[in-house]
Amino acid sequence: MAESAASDRVAVRKTYKLYVGGAFPRSESGRSYPVHAADGTLLAHAAQASRKDVRDAVVAARAAFGTWSGATAYNRGQVLYRVAEMLEGRRTQFAAEVALAEGLTADAAGAQVDAAIDRWVHYAGWADKHAQVVGSTNPVAGSYFSFSLPEPTGVVGVLAPQDSSLLGLVSVLAPVIATGNAAVVLAAQDRPLPAVSLAEVLATSDLPGGVVNLLTGFTAELAPWLASHKDVNALDVTGAAAEARAELRAAGAENVKRVYAPRTQDWAAEPGLARLNAFVETKTVWHPIGV
Repeated sequence: MAESAASDRVAVRKTYKLYVGGAFPRSESGRSYPVHAADGTLLAHAAQASRKDVRDAVVAARAAFGTWSGATAYNRGQVLYRVAEMLEGRRTQFAAEVALAEGLTADAAGAQVDAAIDRWVHYAGWADKHAQVVGSTNPVAGSYFSFSLPEPTGVVGVLAPQDSSLLGLVSVLAPVIATGNAAVVLAAQDRPLPAVSLAEVLATSDLPGGVVNLLTGFTAELAPWLASHKDVNALDVTGAAAEARAELRAAGAENVKRVYAPRTQDWAAEPGLARLNAFVETKTVWHPIGV
């Protein structure tokens, strides 16, 4: 009888929320949309964010930017490493979600999760080394000392890749926050569940609320408003369709946003410095000698 009752149990269908300012609100619009596995099976419902949700996420990111950018690079590295630790502890859950979202075997999905964990560790290690590598002391013909250092750009809008629900997301998000920026992320429209589960990891790690804000919904609806928002300083359009990138560039041009738009991306390849360099500005300081 007990076995029969267990087999008749109806699974609990979840309606996932947004992640804004360290909290998990529903969309102000009250909307949600169905999320399906690669084979068409209904998995859950995700919040369908609105333009107002985009604005709220930008406000939260701006409020968090000062504290996060002002933290020591060593501290930021510790926080990113803590995210990797917590992701490791939930490896089984993430592997199952990636397998369903992308139609992968258990082994292939597990390999994607392992690579995502390793990528957090990778960028955790770069957090306090990036300035040493790309910064410089400058030769000056005079009684001055001059040096150049990278500083975070500010609030970065990130369009997560559509083809890699976890590894791709981590690959675009981790370098943004490793260098001290705050992020507003639009999750992959059709594969958002690994992203919202990652938000739960971020919320229970040491990452301050508002440093990462994650929205689920329709990219075509939300991306233009994120791109045109005057308080967004830069935009990563990796997850945008090729035909939409020119429109997003134009939307961001009014307040001279920096737009990062790689032509191709191999998520399994070594990351290099491109994404760490994409959202920093170089500040040069001159100081007189002998005064």
